[in-house]
Amino acid sequence: MAVVLSLRLGFVAPPYPRTSSGRLATSFRAVACAGGGTPSPITVAGDPPTVVSAPGRRIVAIGDVHGDLSQTRAALVLAGVLSAESEGHVWTGGRTVLVQVGDILDRGEDEIAILSLFSSLNVQAKSQGGAVFQVNGNHETMNVEGDFRYVVNPGGFEECIRFVEYLDECDGNWDNAFLSWVNVAERRKKEYRASPNGDHTRWNFVKKYSGFAARSSLFKRGGLLACELARHPVVLKINDWIFCHGGLLPHHVEYGIERMNREVSMWMKCQSEDSGDETDIPFIATRGYDSVVWSRLYSQDPAERTRRALMLSSIIAEQTLKSVEAKGMVVGHTPQIHGVNCKCDGKVWCVDVGMSYGVLYSRLEVLEIVNDRPRVLKKQRDSYDEMEVLDYL
Repeated sequence: MAVVLSLRLGFVAPPYPRTSSGRLATSFRAVACAGGGTPSPITVAGDPPTVVSAPGRRIVAIGDVHGDLSQTRAALVLAGVLSAESEGHVWTGGRTVLVQVGDILDRGEDEIAILSLFSSLNVQAKSQGGAVFQVNGNHETMNVEGDFRYVVNPGGFEECIRFVEYLDECDGNWDNAFLSWVNVAERRKKEYRASPNGDHTRWNFVKKYSGFAARSSLFKRGGLLACELARHPVVLKINDWIFCHGGLLPHHVEYGIERMNREVSMWMKCQSEDSGDETDIPFIATRGYDSVVWSRLYSQDPAERTRRALMLSSIIAEQTLKSVEAKGMVVGHTPQIHGVNCKCDGKVWCVDVGMSYGVLYSRLEVLEIVNDRPRVLKKQRDSYDEMEVLDYL
């Protein structure tokens, strides 16, 4: 098997101090920087990243965000990695490792701003000994294919128009335009909609064509945003945990995780006219009900499945994790009505809560992993000053 194995780690995190009520008495920054002394640096293997060794780091996983910048920011604040102030977008996670498990695109109107935000935070996190990783989901691969069925909000096309204009103003300097976009996107959206041609309710043919053309140019194979997505894997192993959008299955492992990541990346970066026809699409990773980005084997509602099917998925999860020497898997893709939860006898954590206004607009929840212990961080709807932390032992 072409399996990429990670380094075994011996770090043991100190226990969390608690108040008499049982709530955590320490800050996220204290947890992120705990461990007594400077931990070993983060090492990354593969291009795009496939195996990450992050000794002593707190890991936070965030599910599908689907173009909702406001909810994304709130989730990051909840996770303790983003300043609460709306301006500036300052990383506050210290040595935390943040993972977003895919489906940033579609359904919302601030997709590029969110991509920009994660890239900006990654630059800041690296300077503090942390890191930010993204995993591509099915909506990322669909957009690279030119499938815009789920760009249901006209604002998704409008943002592409505004970003192309901004890129021109930056003299085509991609790094400058892309990293700074999240800081100017809100202002430019207001300016655009205040202009005579920016009426959001009048989505005429000319505007629709312009938006489609702008989006196509950015996300087509070899396009600027397609190449940006190509930097990210479809499967990522951090320490003893697997992160992917739909789910990792035995035949994916046999095919080769690094091989899948590399082939999807190359497919996104290569212009379609340069690399043949549709058969070049990495089917095992991006197409079909059992592909990495589409599988719902682990995340489907147990109430919709038979007892036999539940047992089978648990066995498959156990075999898959054993083959890659991992302790657990974190997936998105399927909105969890009751919030972040574990399935398959605690082997798989499902973190898509449908937080975007384009999906369920649900209560925010993120998954925290410290010393291989998963915790669900929730923010109560009726009190945004209270944070509930549930332990799963």
